[in-house]
Amino acid sequence: MAGQNQTAITEFLLQGLPIESEQKNLFYALFLIMYVTTVLGNLLIIFLIRLDSQLHTPMYLFLSNLSFSDLCFSSVTMPKLLQNMQSQVPSIPYAGCLTQMYFFLLFGDLESFLLVVMAYDRYVAICFPLHYTTIMSPKLCLSLVALSWGLTTLDAMLHTLLMARLYFCADIVIPHFFCDMSALLKLSCSDTRVNELAIFIMGGLILVIPFLLIIMSYARIVLSILKVPSARGIHKAFSTCGSHLAVVSLFYGTVIGLYLCPSADNSTVKEMVMAMMYAMVTPMLNPFIYSLRNRDMKGALGKVFFKMKTSISV
Repeated sequence: MAGQNQTAITEFLLQGLPIESEQKNLFYALFLIMYVTTVLGNLLIIFLIRLDSQLHTPMYLFLSNLSFSDLCFSSVTMPKLLQNMQSQVPSIPYAGCLTQMYFFLLFGDLESFLLVVMAYDRYVAICFPLHYTTIMSPKLCLSLVALSWGLTTLDAMLHTLLMARLYFCADIVIPHFFCDMSALLKLSCSDTRVNELAIFIMGGLILVIPFLLIIMSYARIVLSILKVPSARGIHKAFSTCGSHLAVVSLFYGTVIGLYLCPSADNSTVKEMVMAMMYAMVTPMLNPFIYSLRNRDMKGALGKVFFKMKTSISV
């Protein structure tokens, strides 16, 4: 088995979601609506931030990058899933599979780093309001974004190169709706201990540490607000942190549970549901939680509609 060359594998078959044939059209429509909502919501955020000069601040710089990351993250898996749901042979080329895995890791890791950067931005804004513009200088903001892109690119490249060295034998059916790293490792007939060690170590650096930093940031925010006994301030802090932490918990909880704390009892269906939560649901919800409920974003949207109405009337 080890003598078989991996180049003999030219494609994989994606098993897809366990959906009954009579329900396939219903789920296809549901996933299509989710994807269109994700694309339009995140594009709207990017569009508004670029148009409104009042939104050219550190927070919205990070937010525009998060929206771009969510847009790409969803686009890595959703179009292929929709295509395969209408295909009799849901195949993906070997090179295409590794490419999908690379970009899935890239934008998934990028979201993790951007969530940390956004939490730090809110921490500085609330705990050190008088020094905010000094601390969150344009140079620091651009450096944080560039560092996030650089680290996630290296991590995704590492896992992809480690995967490319493995041998794959007779079984080419991936029990997933995309080229998931864990699912591919289960198909390999090579020694995967190096890959598993890399997942554990890099997962701790990319996921666990950022998650703990976010929790610490929001804990400091809450403590800072509680020092000033203002009912309005307390309500605003808990409202803001609660919304953010809901998405953080959804994203990090499923990812950490799936990749860093895998259970032998986890069924394929359970793993796919967990993957859908952070790969489909989170990118769709982020525009609503982080932006469309935001007063500044609503104001920017109102300005755009007003300009459109004025130009039409003229």
